[in-house]
Amino acid sequence: MKLFAIVPVRSGSKGLPGKNLKRLGGVALWERAVAHGLQAGAEVLVTTDNVDILGQGAREGVRIIERPAELAMDATPMDPVMMHVLEHIDGPAQVVLLQPTSPMRIQEDIAACVALHASGRFDLVKTLTMADAGILKYGTMEDGRFVPVSDPAYCFTNRQNLPSVMKPNGAVYVFDKDWFLQNGGFATDRIGGVVMPPERSFDIDTEADFARAEALLT
Repeated sequence: MKLFAIVPVRSGSKGLPGKNLKRLGGVALWERAVAHGLQAGAEVLVTTDNVDILGQGAREGVRIIERPAELAMDATPMDPVMMHVLEHIDGPAQVVLLQPTSPMRIQEDIAACVALHASGRFDLVKTLTMADAGILKYGTMEDGRFVPVSDPAYCFTNRQNLPSVMKPNGAVYVFDKDWFLQNGGFATDRIGGVVMPPERSFDIDTEADFARAEALLT
């Protein structure tokens, strides 16, 4: 099955204007994601509303797809963006989503996700990192009633005795094109995970995030 990498590059950003085009280590964030896709052996599809990127046109191994304005809003979820891009892929395909704002991934992360997905055990594979287990003590409120997010016993368990908790870090997602189109999005209860260390697991959304990434890179 052919491997495709999708790099979503939206022009707008409230937290850090133009963040996808900012240079980290001399390379724009979106170009860094494209390089990760190419190094993984994938054909790369860049979905964007940025006129400068659109003006570059296709190059070897990389296609630029114009994203409709209605799919480039601040509140636009990733599901319809992916649905639009996947229409440009013919035949069966294994797809890797590489978001520019998660630049600290390495090839081993991508390869591990691709291999785990290829095992057929999961609909979707994504990268994860360790999170504060204290979240297991949390809950929601429903008409004055506290509803635990997990086992009610965890609300009264010492933090050091709680099980490990993982959270998505946004670096890598892998799925089958036809499955995604039929499923209508990412939601599934068959999700595999590849763990990445905390120092490479953060999303750039502010100037402070960008400065931290620069410090780690150097």
